[in-house]
Amino acid sequence: MAQLDDGHPRMNDARARLRYLDRTIGLLFPGPGEPLPYTLLPHRLVPRRLVPRAWWHPGGKVVVPSGRDTIQTHLSEVLGTPVRVTLHVRPARRANRKPILRAHGPEGTVAFVKIGDTDRTRELVAHEARTLGLLAGVPLKHVTAPVALHHGSWRGLSVLALTPLPVRRGRISHDLLRDAIGEIARIPDLVPGAGRGGAGDVPRVGTIGAGTGGTGTGGTGTGGTGRGGDVPWAGTGGAGRGEDVPWAERRPAGGSRPREHPCSRERFAWHGDLAPWNISRGPDDRLLVWDWERFGTGVPLGFDAVHHFFHRTLRRNGPLTTAEACLAQALPVLGPFGLSAAEARLTALRYLITLADRYAADGHSPLGSPDLWLSPVVDRQEVLL
Repeated sequence: MAQLDDGHPRMNDARARLRYLDRTIGLLFPGPGEPLPYTLLPHRLVPRRLVPRAWWHPGGKVVVPSGRDTIQTHLSEVLGTPVRVTLHVRPARRANRKPILRAHGPEGTVAFVKIGDTDRTRELVAHEARTLGLLAGVPLKHVTAPVALHHGSWRGLSVLALTPLPVRRGRISHDLLRDAIGEIARIPDLVPGAGRGGAGDVPRVGTIGAGTGGTGTGGTGTGGTGRGGDVPWAGTGGAGRGEDVPWAERRPAGGSRPREHPCSRERFAWHGDLAPWNISRGPDDRLLVWDWERFGTGVPLGFDAVHHFFHRTLRRNGPLTTAEACLAQALPVLGPFGLSAAEARLTALRYLITLADRYAADGHSPLGSPDLWLSPVVDRQEVLL
């Protein structure tokens, strides 16, 4: 491999990942104990996984302490079988970055494990555990979710162990994706004793607040912030707005509220992060879906479909072009769910505002300032608001 300068983005990313890895090893393997040899794969300059060392692994070894009180011994106890763990080396900049482990037992993978190591990630992990507990009692025809094997606390960290899903490569048909999104949207109707809108034990979007990475739609389902029944909306573009103000708190210049629209009368659930990397086609022609940290209710029908389209398009285009594509393709994306052209465009706008508000609540700007990728789209569509 060619020598990389100190300022090379890949080198900086590798260093940031390694710094986070060192901190994570200290949390999960506090020692003292006899050191165990591990290896960074595929390479120290491209660190992605930390695995128990084998004789054929390239590069030098990474020493990890063993002992009677490590995450490995803890998982062996709660899962009821001896395990060895591999550690995913997380990206350098993610609002919900947390240690992710794979627990290997004598006969293969036993569980995937999420570790909440900050207030925000502890809340996300707890929310996913509650959501999976809810889904365990819901009869789903098109969707398969992991089962929570264990959720507890260890040395001040939140630990969630999930069953591994039988992920396989292959194209996901449009019909399967549509059916799965529709089924997730109607989960509140499937919960015994709970009606649409989050009655009973159905988690609402606003149950993860602004300080813990919530979507910021509160219970309004129309882009609100969960601060009551008022429905604030994004304002017009231009200078003079502080970037610390969430997008869903910005009103039009006259302070008016949006007109009621037919599609806002329904309140549905959404997975919250139905991106291409969180789903797979299952062996029984169901959709395998993981990472339920952002699940909630109280949103318009079709949010998951727009989210999936947004992140698939973002792989090839910039944020502004992607946001514009969401509006331009709103009807093809949302028409299969029964939305009209006007309803589809309004739903896409609501999704984009909700996404910007989520990033603002997270204190994270992976797409840059919303003035650059959201304002131009919203400003041209104010007639819909």
